Amino acid sequence: MKLNEIRDNEGATKNRMRVGRGIGSGKGKTGGRGVKGQKARTGVAIKGFEGGQMPLHRRLPKRGFTPPNAKDYNEVNLGRIQVAIDAGKLDTGATVTVESLVAAGVVSKPRDGVRILGNGELTTKLVFEVAGASRSAAEAIARAGGSITMLAGGVTEASAPEATA
Repeated sequence: MKLNEIRDNEGATKNRMRVGRGIGSGKGKTGGRGVKGQKARTGVAIKGFEGGQMPLHRRLPKRGFTPPNAKDYNEVNLGRIQVAIDAGKLDTGATVTVESLVAAGVVSKPRDGVRILGNGELTTKLVFEVAGASRSAAEAIARAGGSITMLAGGVTEASAPEATA
């Protein structure tokens, strides 16, 4: 194979549709735009326009606050971890970390870490090394004979700031 012989697979690329090139093309005359009116013309931006009336999205007050440095954790229930153990995807002897959960297919990508939640039942003794855990998850892990280590910067229910309404 030579560089000048490299091609895309058959059917991998399609030629773009040339609109407005006659009735025989199938996209002639109105060029797929329907007929008449502002939306048939070019340069239309009327998504939130209400005929001059103050649009709804501008009438309503702005609410809330999005923290600029918020952490994005994978939230994993204990039941999901037990299913992975039963399927033989997680090693019970090794420490359960973000990397091992990604390798087992429990979470798709590492993000900012893993937070264990208490939904489901854990019957296997495991050692966890994660960013955080709910109180019920920590109790369930202790009941099963395992232990949990919080990584630096992790969040537990006890250390999380109280939500105010």
